[in-house]
Amino acid sequence: MTKANVVKAHIGDIPRHNPCAQCGTPIPQPDWIEPGEGRVSYLWTCHACNYRFEAIAIFDEAALEHPPLAA
Repeated sequence: MTKANVVKAHIGDIPRHNPCAQCGTPIPQPDWIEPGEGRVSYLWTCHACNYRFEAIAIFDEAALEHPPLAA
C-alpha cells in the first residue's frame, strides 16, 4: 500500500464510552491511538477495575480506495 492509503483518525472518529472487556464499565476515551495501514489500534484502561486491553478497527479495501478529496 502507498502512503496515500493509510487511514487517518480524526478527533470526531475516536470511539467513546467503550465498555471494559472485563467488567463492562464504560471508558470515556482510549489512552493511546495508533493508526496503521488499513487499521487503527486503541489502548483502553478501565479505571474501575484497572484492566487494560487493546481494540483494533480494521478497514476493508473499499474504504481505502477513495482517498480524501482535500488535504
